[in-house]
Amino acid sequence: MRVMAREPGFATCVGRGSTCRVSLALTGDVDVGGWVLVFKDSAVESLSAARAAEVNSALDLLQAALAGESLPLDDPGFALPSAMPLEDLTVLAERPRFADQEPR
Repeated sequence: MRVMAREPGFATCVGRGSTCRVSLALTGDVDVGGWVLVFKDSAVESLSAARAAEVNSALDLLQAALAGESLPLDDPGFALPSAMPLEDLTVLAERPRFADQEPR
């Protein structure tokens, strides 16, 4: 979701047809215009614009599959892990999940 406004500890976010107030307790401050991954009204991760587009593409595929639509498997809109080089997978697996967490 995209951050549209902030107040101490919270942000108003929009995305996928909804607007909601989310807690920033797990991510810390996020700039207006920034992107966050939201679960149950809490931002759980700050995202780059590119990563937010990948997440939205994955959600579009899931929504299409649940609706029984055919899926564009030739270009899902993001890099599939099975097509990633080992170095990229290693970086993805080792990156911190939260802003203040050290890599594994």
